[in-house]
Amino acid sequence: MSGAGIRYPFDTPPDHGTVVEVAEGVLWLRLPLPMVLDHVNVYALDDGDSWAVIDTGFDSRKSRAIWDAALSGPLSGKPVARVVVTHHHPDHVGLAGWFVARGAELVMPRTGWLMARMLTLDEQPAYPPETVDFYRRSGMAAEVLEKRQSERPFNFADCVHPLPLGYTRLQEGGTIRMGGRDWVIRMGNGHAPEHATFWSAEGDLVIGGDQILPSISPNLGVYPTEPEADPVAEWLEACERLSAFATERQLVMGGHKLPFTGLPTRMRQLIDNHHGALDRLERHLAEPRRGGDCFLPLFKREIGGGEYGLALVESVAHLNHLHQTGRARRWLSDDGAYLWQAASD
Repeated sequence: MSGAGIRYPFDTPPDHGTVVEVAEGVLWLRLPLPMVLDHVNVYALDDGDSWAVIDTGFDSRKSRAIWDAALSGPLSGKPVARVVVTHHHPDHVGLAGWFVARGAELVMPRTGWLMARMLTLDEQPAYPPETVDFYRRSGMAAEVLEKRQSERPFNFADCVHPLPLGYTRLQEGGTIRMGGRDWVIRMGNGHAPEHATFWSAEGDLVIGGDQILPSISPNLGVYPTEPEADPVAEWLEACERLSAFATERQLVMGGHKLPFTGLPTRMRQLIDNHHGALDRLERHLAEPRRGGDCFLPLFKREIGGGEYGLALVESVAHLNHLHQTGRARRWLSDDGAYLWQAASD
């Protein structure tokens, strides 16, 4: 498969427990996820007598068994000395603490460590009032909100191994040596705060996590922890900044889908996709709308039950951006939900 300027050198992902060598000393593994996006890519970089692992998958019996099989098989029984985490989301940090308990050093951005550690410690048996108010104001459908309130909420502790007290920080502009290469650390934003990406000093490889993906755009969501956030602005700024380092020859290894080349084209797509979504949403707001009424102009398809939560928080992200840039206004309706309308109407 190919897009305009985008190529996929590897047609098939590795089976669970197997690896694909994408470059000398850089191995690609894949772990399953119990959701619509049913996998996460992780990478093992050969440090000679040990491995540096980039991201980990969920903390589950199945994921741990896959890692054990890979470590004793294609990874030649060598230990993992460092687990490097791109960002705090559970499919990327889930088993970091498990690796640390087996002797690895944890390396990740400060914001990611703070977020992950806070969320794993903040276990909630029921939705707190602030979360219910956030969902109501966001325009969550009444039946969906009622159903959620009757269920135990998702908790990071459900699929993220306890994180250690200490870690080693990744910082913007720093370097890290992995797999016999020096990598420049460049931070993304929008999908996750202070999202680490790694650019080989030789100019041939990029490890993009979820900041740089082919064929799909990562979720940009607003959550009860920061209800007035504008991750769309953060995303657009980060993409514009990272675009300056993109070249045609770089092989990009993302957190999902297939490794690809054609990064300049993809960076422009990632920017243009959200500008287009904002324009469609602004037109849709010719009449007052709730957040839950905005899926079709943003995603151009119907949204199923399993996708509803992510779709809602992404809708709020784009509505917040229109509001904070003066392109939309909002007010609370009698039922406690925000109504949004384009500022020109």
